[in-house]
Amino acid sequence: MSDPLPAWNDGAAKQAILDFVAQVTTAHSLTFVPPTDRIAVFDNDGTLWCEYPIYVQAFFVFDRIKALAPQHPEWHTQEPFASVLKGDLEAALAGGEHALVELVMATHAGMTTDEFTAIVTDWLATATHPTTQRPFTEMVYQPMVELLNYLRSHDFKIFIVSGGGIEFMRPWTEQVYGVPPEQVIGSSIKTKFEIRDGQPVIVRLPELLFLDDKEGKPAAIQHYIGRRPIAAFGNSDGDLQMLQWTSAGVGASLGLIVRHTDGDREFAYDKSAMCSLDVALAEASQRGWVVVDMKNDWTRIFAFES
Repeated sequence: MSDPLPAWNDGAAKQAILDFVAQVTTAHSLTFVPPTDRIAVFDNDGTLWCEYPIYVQAFFVFDRIKALAPQHPEWHTQEPFASVLKGDLEAALAGGEHALVELVMATHAGMTTDEFTAIVTDWLATATHPTTQRPFTEMVYQPMVELLNYLRSHDFKIFIVSGGGIEFMRPWTEQVYGVPPEQVIGSSIKTKFEIRDGQPVIVRLPELLFLDDKEGKPAAIQHYIGRRPIAAFGNSDGDLQMLQWTSAGVGASLGLIVRHTDGDREFAYDKSAMCSLDVALAEASQRGWVVVDMKNDWTRIFAFES
């Protein structure tokens, strides 16, 4: 029988995944879960693809600021826009979540949903990671792609539940992960229906509708999915509540945390400009969550590795 997870080293993390899937898919066993209830939820940034040194969507936002700057001369003196235009990303993000939301509102609103999809698609076609110079869509973790495929082969339904923008992710998740847009949950801004030039369109408004992070994740899962997951995968404290909600269900469950420990093939950190892994890591041993050590548990991190 071929190995379904060849990019995973044999060890406790891989075995926990194999054992869990066997538990919930073995017919007539006490731990059997019918396919309708085999829901798995995955964070995106830092769990499925690289989030270091900043989220991919933040790079997109910064590029949009530069592209739109000629239309906004006031940005050269107005923070956090001024710091972005100077190339000082640390200063631009010093305002935390509020500053990032302000940047997103300024660059993601005012156009139709179709126009925004085209902008995202065009940007991803040429944008590259500053360290590897690889397209961002190649900065995807091969072991996690294998895991997605493995779960799907056992009738799991996969959802992405991310703090990233839902409309930023939907144009490419099906091609990259095999996850269709209707199974992507993320942060969103308000929209409205309009008739423009005789055509019906959905227009993006400069107002936050929902922030899909921390306690927002289980709330979004209940709202959009309506079933408690039996498996949850994350990498930071922003995923803590999603992991807690999943583990609190009746019957078998799997919680897994991807820990970034490989400074040679990827990046080694528990804290970055965008997130931290502290409370969730401390709770992992108490709740029986699997902690993946990227350096020791993965034979390769990216598909492009030799």
